[in-house]
Amino acid sequence: MKKIMFNDRYGLTQAVIEGRKTMTRRLINLNSTSDVQVRIFAGYVQIIGRSGNVCAEKKLPYKVGEIVAVAQSYNEVVREFTSLALVPGSTNKMFVKAELMPHQINITGIKCERLYDISEADCLKEGVRVEFVRNDVPRYYYLDFKRQIKVWFDTPREAFASLIDKVSGRGMWERNPWVVAYEFELVK
Repeated sequence: MKKIMFNDRYGLTQAVIEGRKTMTRRLINLNSTSDVQVRIFAGYVQIIGRSGNVCAEKKLPYKVGEIVAVAQSYNEVVREFTSLALVPGSTNKMFVKAELMPHQINITGIKCERLYDISEADCLKEGVRVEFVRNDVPRYYYLDFKRQIKVWFDTPREAFASLIDKVSGRGMWERNPWVVAYEFELVK
């Protein structure tokens, strides 16, 4: 079984576990311009040039129907490890074994698109939250656990743009890269 990691500082692992986050976008490292087409075919991302020929292919890490473990640190999974925080690997989810993780997701859909193509509905699937404030006006936010604040926005796209820059690196939204969007459901 494979594993997948989500950002803890912004509460994304917890959002997956609670069923609030049901989609994730992963960067496709392409040096391409907008005049190429990108498609998913037989477990690969294919880059199609202007001539219609496949210029490059990259294997996708996950496929539809695959069950993937949600990576958590051993300290998060087994609370008894808390007193053993200095045991190598107990606090780092990079070192967890997928088969020991209690939560898994099932990949239900995969699509390839530019980052700007995200819909408002998909922003909410990515873990952006909504709260209705005065006069039932919706406001959108994500959590920053390090600073212990909610970061507020007027639209889900603004919230997602800020969140993706925090998680994937400053300027990510502005670069508008190609991404693979994985839709999933929590299975346990």
